[in-house]
Amino acid sequence: MTPEQIGLCGCWQIIAVYRDRIQLDREADSSESTIAYYVTSRTKDESSDQELLMAIRGHWSAIENGVHYRRDVSFGEDQCRIANQVAAHMMASLRNLAIALYELHTDKQQGYSVGLKSWCRSCKPSNALSLLRTGRM
Repeated sequence: MTPEQIGLCGCWQIIAVYRDRIQLDREADSSESTIAYYVTSRTKDESSDQELLMAIRGHWSAIENGVHYRRDVSFGEDQCRIANQVAAHMMASLRNLAIALYELHTDKQQGYSVGLKSWCRSCKPSNALSLLRTGRM
C-alpha cells in the first residue's frame, strides 16, 4: 500500500518499526512487542533504512532526554496524582510555561545557570513577566 492510497499525500515512504520492550525490574518473561508506523516525505534514494532509523531514534531520544526528563525529575510529574482532567491539563501547562521561561533565561544568560528546579524556586512573578515581555530579567 502506498502513502497516497491511505490519504497521506506528499509522503513517499511508510516505515514500520518493530519494538520489543523488556522491563528490567520485572520477571524475565514480562516483555511487550509493538509496531510503530512512521511516514516521511524522503524518497528511498534520499535516505537509507539505517538513516531513517537513526532519525527516529534521535527524535525519541531528544524527547526523553529533554522535556520528559525535566518534567519527571524536576517537577515529579509521574508522582502527581491529580485526578481532575482540567486540573491535570492546567498543571501540565504551568510546567510547560516554567520550562519555557527557564529556557529563555538560560538562552539569554551567557554563564552558568542553576538547575531548573532551583531556578523555579527563586524566580519571582515580576521576573517571569519580564522574561515574557523582553526575553530577559
